Amino acid sequence: MTDRPSTPLLDRVHVPADMKGLSDGQLRRLADELRAETIATVASTGGHLGAGLGVIEITVALHAVFDAPRDKIIWDVSHQSYPHKILTGRRDRIRTLRMKDGLSGFTKRSESAYDPFGAAHSSTSISAALGFAVARDLGGDPGDAIAVIGDGALSAGMAYEAMNNAGHLGKRLIVILNDNEMSIAPPVGAMSSYLSRLYAEGPFQDLAAVAKGAVSFLPSPFREGAKRAKDLLKHITVGGTLFEELGFSYVGPIDGHDMDQLLAVLRTVKDRANGPILIHAITKKGKGFAPAEGAADRGHARSKFDIVTGEQQKAKSNAPSYTSVFADTLINLAAKDEKIVAVTAAMPDGTGLDKFMARYASRCFDVGIAEQHAVTFCAGLAAGGMKPFCALYSTFLQRGYDQIVHDVAIQRLPVRFAIDRAGLVGADGATHAGSFDVAFLANLPGMVVMAAADEAELVRMVVTAAAYNDGPIAFRFPRGEGVGVEIPVDAAPLEIGKGRMIREGKQVAILSFGTRLQEVEQAAEALGARGIVPTIADARFAKPLDREMILKLAADHDALITIEEGAVGGFGSHVAQLLAEEGVFDHGLKFRSMVLPDTFIDQSSPADMYATAGLNASDIEAKVLEVLGVGVIGKRA
Repeated sequence: MTDRPSTPLLDRVHVPADMKGLSDGQLRRLADELRAETIATVASTGGHLGAGLGVIEITVALHAVFDAPRDKIIWDVSHQSYPHKILTGRRDRIRTLRMKDGLSGFTKRSESAYDPFGAAHSSTSISAALGFAVARDLGGDPGDAIAVIGDGALSAGMAYEAMNNAGHLGKRLIVILNDNEMSIAPPVGAMSSYLSRLYAEGPFQDLAAVAKGAVSFLPSPFREGAKRAKDLLKHITVGGTLFEELGFSYVGPIDGHDMDQLLAVLRTVKDRANGPILIHAITKKGKGFAPAEGAADRGHARSKFDIVTGEQQKAKSNAPSYTSVFADTLINLAAKDEKIVAVTAAMPDGTGLDKFMARYASRCFDVGIAEQHAVTFCAGLAAGGMKPFCALYSTFLQRGYDQIVHDVAIQRLPVRFAIDRAGLVGADGATHAGSFDVAFLANLPGMVVMAAADEAELVRMVVTAAAYNDGPIAFRFPRGEGVGVEIPVDAAPLEIGKGRMIREGKQVAILSFGTRLQEVEQAAEALGARGIVPTIADARFAKPLDREMILKLAADHDALITIEEGAVGGFGSHVAQLLAEEGVFDHGLKFRSMVLPDTFIDQSSPADMYATAGLNASDIEAKVLEVLGVGVIGKRA
């Protein structure tokens, strides 16, 4: 393939195989073009930017050296996979990222053969890659298995479990540690330039010895930096890193933005690797886009932005976000109670705890991507007399479920779970939906489970959680802004297990749990035009249930409908169990439970996702008409 400077190389690369004829110089140019394309894409779509810009050269080098999809490239978390998608036949659809019927913001097996393993939560890549490697050796899919994992993901124990097993099995496995945290550019450049030459020239079995001996050849100013890079996770024995003790050959550190070094090392590894090997690449998150490089989060996640200035488009806000209401309330409570502490797992900004940390640094803990540890850490804090708030997204809380059961619930420790991103979340799709927390929490003995209908109710629930000391308690709230209700000052705690009546009606009662209450009220307005006036109640609690209120609703109405932003097995299932045990169905009550459907809903706007789920106002109206036996020809859109 001849190089024609006037023709963008990216226009000639439709699949990775098209890169095989490119020279190393052309690959460097391709990386520059890929970076520009990635920036332009995210400017128009929004999404994760910094992580993808940090792995541009790694992405190009991997696809140039290895043979995907035969070789399996597995991106940990995979929010950095936009450049990978551009190179693997999806460039023509890249501006549909995170949109309805468009490309996922993460790798997805059903989307492309070049996505061998789906991801969106961290620290899974090494386990999956090891699975591919073992399957290969047992006669399954051929090819190499390569995991690309960030240094942040190494804070999760699962990564070490996988490395320990991989070292024991000794299978050929390649792990690239994408390290964008250490500020060691000069020594990394000197060290990795020297090592990459030796890696390309020497026998592979000598690489470990070369890496250790090379430090002594460096000028003295570089030696300490090289040692710091090599000791990313500290020596645990004399002369060996943790990686080596786990059974991995360690190569690095190398400059993850130097194409010559990357290509030399990857070619050598491909040709000569036998067992598991870890390549330590130093990168810069947000590389090549000044507004991202200069941002505190290095351009981690962005709404649509101006490609010249980097200025993001800001949605007009009519009300504070639920997250900020939670954070502000917790800060106010902490000012009066020194026992209140807050814990999150690598999401201080997303959970609002960055504001809490700014005020109470000694009482706020970001434990990294380690939800299991976060939960048990909170259990220890509670046992030690503190009042811990464990602030996690619903989808990430799933990772700590055994700890919730074993370390918190069984011991009846008063850990307060602040569950953000409850329900359907939009562009991040099924992997980030908070669909299951009600079901998996409400079945635990002694667990109190609340859901806020609006931001005022959220304030009351934070206050309730802070005051509650009889065991674990959880409250959930969605992503996005509230409905604009007045925020209560000096709110009193709620009575545990007591709901509230919103309006009295007849024939049919709608019992809402969470923020679908606004949709219920809209449906009631539409039903009123038909002469149907439903009773509306806000359950507030899924555990314990307000038995008195629910049984009265059942006794006073012909039909009862529950609605929640969660999967089957949650609030509605608990209500049905109560009604069945009380023999209510024997007397002819018509009962329906509106829940998320038994499917994973792909990315779209939250409103569209709830329409797909059948949980919007028009769906509630139709459900009422159906249960009452009224025709739905005139159903409103």
